[in-house]
Amino acid sequence: MSKAGRVKIRRLVLDVLKPLKEPSVVDVAKALARVKGVSAVNVTVNEVDVETMGLIITIEGEDINFDDIEKELTRVGAVIHSVDQVVVGEKIIESAQPPQART
Repeated sequence: MSKAGRVKIRRLVLDVLKPLKEPSVVDVAKALARVKGVSAVNVTVNEVDVETMGLIITIEGEDINFDDIEKELTRVGAVIHSVDQVVVGEKIIESAQPPQART
């Protein structure tokens, strides 16, 4: 926990919908990279529909502000469909497979 007692968000994985044509995937990534606390952004297209594009967005940083991320996505015309992963704390813990999933 940080000195102020606030837990830091280190990674977000978001399922996001954006209009098919504008903004471009590159523009979405650049917009998110400019948000304070963000050190890296990965945007992967996982679905294309007639009017929308589905994106999986991974954001990493030292202290990500979820509200700022949501505002920036709204500003560029995108919307969060779901939050698929959140990593908080002083370090990033990678997912581990439970024993039953290793067979």
